[in-house]
Amino acid sequence: MRLGDDIDDYCSRCKRGTDHSVVTVAGEKVQKVRCRTCNYEHTYRHNKGGKKEMTKREAFDQVLASVLGTQPVEEPKRGRKK
Repeated sequence: MRLGDDIDDYCSRCKRGTDHSVVTVAGEKVQKVRCRTCNYEHTYRHNKGGKKEMTKREAFDQVLASVLGTQPVEEPKRGRKK
């Protein structure tokens, strides 16, 4: 990585993963980045932090629940059985 390179990271101001520009580099590690959406400069978080973005299904269920005045139904996690 070099100064000015583009990198994805989590922006705590935007509350999502966005494009960033590298501002500070120490050796070969990125230290600080600047969000290209809101220009907020912060330490590089390795795109970790905040909540995972909703899927289309989760967003639809949340909007439907707010319109109907009900709670969205949690779907079981799909994974390997033990």
